Amino acid sequence: MSFQHLDIPTLQAWLDEGRKTALVDIRDPMSYAQGRIPGSRRLDNDSVGAFLDETPAEQPVVVVCYHGHSSQQAAAWLAGQGFAEVYSLDGGFTEWQLRDPDRVEA
Repeated sequence: MSFQHLDIPTLQAWLDEGRKTALVDIRDPMSYAQGRIPGSRRLDNDSVGAFLDETPAEQPVVVVCYHGHSSQQAAAWLAGQGFAEVYSLDGGFTEWQLRDPDRVEA
């Protein structure tokens, strides 16, 4: 199992369509609190167990980090846990915030 890359316009379209997607943000707590993609959930070592228990393996998962680099490792790990459809958001939250500042939740 491996992950796929996802660009920001595609994620924007999925959110506009109401596509059921687990959106996880792996940035540090302060960065997450200051701004995040609406509907995202912070994922860290303390919350990953609950996420694995609560999220159906067939539900698409999109991993968000700062710039789209560390999310690739997390996405690969989640794919290895049995999720069928896992994506790393290219450009991360930084690019999302630049492209769509009106869709940032604090």
